[in-house]
Amino acid sequence: MINTGKLAGQTLFITGASRGIGKAIALKAARDGANIVIAAKTATPHSKLPGTIYTAAEEVEKEGGKSLACVVDIRDETQVKKAIEEAVKKFGGIDILVNNASAISLTGTAETDMKKYDLMHNINTRGTFLVSKECLPYLKKSKNPHILNLSPPLNMQPHWFQNHVAYTIAKYGMSMCVLGMHEEFKSFGIAVNALWPKTAIHTAAMEMLGGKEVASKCRKPDICADAAYAILIKDSKANTGNFFIDEDVLKNEGITDLVQYACDPAYASDLTPDFFVDAEFPAGALKNFSEKTKSPPKEAEPVGEVGKLFKAIESNLSPETVSKTQAVFAFVVTGDEAGKWFIDLKTGSGSCGQGEPPVAADATLTMDSKNFFNLFAGKVKPATAYMTGKLKIKGNLQQAMKLEKLMSSLKSKL
Repeated sequence: MINTGKLAGQTLFITGASRGIGKAIALKAARDGANIVIAAKTATPHSKLPGTIYTAAEEVEKEGGKSLACVVDIRDETQVKKAIEEAVKKFGGIDILVNNASAISLTGTAETDMKKYDLMHNINTRGTFLVSKECLPYLKKSKNPHILNLSPPLNMQPHWFQNHVAYTIAKYGMSMCVLGMHEEFKSFGIAVNALWPKTAIHTAAMEMLGGKEVASKCRKPDICADAAYAILIKDSKANTGNFFIDEDVLKNEGITDLVQYACDPAYASDLTPDFFVDAEFPAGALKNFSEKTKSPPKEAEPVGEVGKLFKAIESNLSPETVSKTQAVFAFVVTGDEAGKWFIDLKTGSGSCGQGEPPVAADATLTMDSKNFFNLFAGKVKPATAYMTGKLKIKGNLQQAMKLEKLMSSLKSKL
């Protein structure tokens, strides 16, 4: 992701920026000439983890940015307020908040003591809420304000809870801040989004916990930094309420060579998926990044009842439908007429067909073919189908719910 200079003079307040993904985002923005507030606890070197707020500040300055190192425990309201005041005093305001600081303990219910439980919830959920709340008055004054939380899509599959329910709840709290604050702040033109890596990311903490063998199947923090940069340079008024996955963001930017982000290119096709991401990583799935993403071929004639339904949908799409929806949907149909389909309501007059969508889907919906017909026949509402387990949704849940309006407008025509 090539730097564009669009963040020059912008002030980024980044929590947990002394190392790892937070620091990578700081350095990426610094190359534009941005002002970086490094808000983290590490003022003195850790015995096992390299880097402090001061060494990170030095790196920011070397990359061309301006820095302010603040000792901040985001559980402490007084420290948070003081750091924000110092940032505003030095740089004149705050344009971007990156809620990166997080605590993790992958323990079951019986093994999680309440001290660890409180730590995760106070840093992940409460800390994100607190820093967002205190930055809000200054974000309102910015020309292109963003809040970006390093948190996962809200994947409600039980297996993401069963082994570490305390951590999952704490991390999902950050994501729920995205859902709520996006709606609350959009009238101010403040974008609120989430970013999450598709694969495990190599950091010093990862290597300490899992060893070098685990780290070799990770990607570098640079992939998250490049994805964050691509999000933060966009118009805040038109780019909010999303749960972004780093790989998808970069593909949408035309970056197809993702091998460059692999810690060990030998494992580029055997990377470790991150938590909360159910996408499969078959052997060889990451080999063809040099090829441009191609639109799926169109079939001459639709096959089966599902195909006929999509053909009818396509004939009734219009620029007005695209304007009102602004979303791309992928469908995984199971049962008698299993297959993959898509509806693109972001591009031109809209399109739909069989296979993968031409661009990354905002939401992927999985359902049995029988339920699929009922959905588009108006017999079942998407929200009801989702709540009863007949419909599974990955990605932006809010965008997925737009299907209800789309189906209402198409019902009489199909």
